[in-house]
Amino acid sequence: MSGSSSIKIEKLISSLHGWFGEITWWPGYADEVMIGAILTQQTRWENVERALEHLKKRDLCSLDAIIRADIEDIEDAIRCTGFYRVKAKRLKALATHVVKSYGGVDNMVGLPTGQLRSGLLNISGIGDETADSILCYGLFRTSFVIDAYTERMVRCMGITEKRMDLKNLFEEILPNDNHCYRQTHAHIVEYAKEFCGRKRCKDCILVSSNG
Repeated sequence: MSGSSSIKIEKLISSLHGWFGEITWWPGYADEVMIGAILTQQTRWENVERALEHLKKRDLCSLDAIIRADIEDIEDAIRCTGFYRVKAKRLKALATHVVKSYGGVDNMVGLPTGQLRSGLLNISGIGDETADSILCYGLFRTSFVIDAYTERMVRCMGITEKRMDLKNLFEEILPNDNHCYRQTHAHIVEYAKEFCGRKRCKDCILVSSNG
C-alpha cells in the first residue's frame, strides 16, 4: 500500500476527530443493529428508523421474532425502506444463520471475528459493508466499515486503493479499539452527509488542505 495513502488516512482520521469530537452514533442492542444493517441497504437512515419502530410495535425487532414471523408481516413493517421483499428474505436468512449456527447472538461473543465475518458473508445479500457493520456496531469487533461515503471521500483525497485495501489501511492505522472504529466511521458518515451529499466541495477541509 502507498505510504502517501497512509499519511492521508491519518490526516483524515485526525481532522474529523478534531471537527466532531465525541459523538453518539448507531446505538442499540445487537439484534436491532443486525436488523438495521440489512434495512439500511439502499435507503436513508430515517427510513430505517421508521421501520425499526414498526417492527418494535409488532414485537418483531429480534432475530428470534424474525424467524417465527410470517414474511408478509415483516414485509409490511419494513415497506418504507424500499426493496422490502428482498430485505425480508435477507432478514430471515440472517436470523436463521445466527440462531441455527450459534444458538443466538450471545453465543457469538467468544468466537473469532474472522470466523463470524466468513459466516455472515455466506448469507445471501450480505456483503462486506453489511457484515462489517454487524461486527463493528452489533458485536463490538474491530472490523472497520468501508461504505460508499468513505470511498467517495478518500477518492477526493487522491487515495486509490480498492475497498478491501482501504479496510486494511484503516485497521492498520487505528488503535485496536472498537470505540475508535465506531467513532471514525461515524465521523466519516456525518461529514460526508454534510459536505459530499450537498456537494459542498469548495468548503471541504479535507480536499482544500490535501497535498
